[in-house]
Amino acid sequence: MSIVTKSIVNADAEARYLSPGELDRIKSFVTGGERRLRIAQALTENRERIVKQAGDQLFQKRPDVVSPGGNAYGQEMTATCLRDLDYYLRLVTYGVVAGDVTPIEEIGVVGVREMYKSLGTPIEAVAEGVRGLKNVATSLLSGEDAAEAGAYFDYLVGAIQ
Repeated sequence: MSIVTKSIVNADAEARYLSPGELDRIKSFVTGGERRLRIAQALTENRERIVKQAGDQLFQKRPDVVSPGGNAYGQEMTATCLRDLDYYLRLVTYGVVAGDVTPIEEIGVVGVREMYKSLGTPIEAVAEGVRGLKNVATSLLSGEDAAEAGAYFDYLVGAIQ
């Protein structure tokens, strides 16, 4: 839910007008909209590169996941791992556009630990993969944009661990 929707829902629940503080937050959200869209566009346009490089980083740091018996061993399982990284990158773009972590939380992290545990996938490796996404993605962005996007990757890592 965006800051605009949250503010309206909260004000309406209390049968009141939006407060000056809420209006300031909405103004800031609207003003930052172009930046958030620019970040999401850069991440989307570079998604294949980001996912491939993040996967390479993960497999280099965690060779156990691509070794025999590892969760990403073999072409099919490696492709599944990269698909998951792509999914997490997409979730980050949703959060960036919304200016809020709610889409990440509601769409992508509810039950994720349990799912990976049931599959025998080490959650630390998944978190390492998301950190790789952050490293690659933020290297493609300017300082302020990288900081904005980085916060969503950090939230995701914290939420899945």
